[in-house]
Amino acid sequence: MDAREVTGEREFAVRFDYGEEWVAEIESFVAAADVESGWFHATGAVEDAELAYYDQDAFEYETVTYDEPLEVAACTGTIALDEDGEPSVDAHVVLSRPSGQTVSGALVRATVFDGELYCRTFEDALTRGRDTASGRELWE
Repeated sequence: MDAREVTGEREFAVRFDYGEEWVAEIESFVAAADVESGWFHATGAVEDAELAYYDQDAFEYETVTYDEPLEVAACTGTIALDEDGEPSVDAHVVLSRPSGQTVSGALVRATVFDGELYCRTFEDALTRGRDTASGRELWE
């Protein structure tokens, strides 16, 4: 385990624009607000989505596309500097169908119907790099 104390620096409330791409909206906010690292939560609805699932045996992602309206029951994620020193967004979602059935995974892309995000930035930048045990990009 690697644990460290982080100090919250700034807090933001963000509303996404209809028809835009969900992850791109987060990335646009990150660039505009000059965020290097932080944690976020979001809710809303999307018109479609592409999710990724990590195959732990093959050490690679597989994607599934949902071409239907879905409620964003939960979206959470992190912002950290990548190996090139650029901020990168890692978002995961739980999406709900009208029946109440849910699908979830790493969010690759989705079209915004509506969305609201809360973000708290960290005073110290965190960096993300490839974890040798899992093959995934994690905080270093």
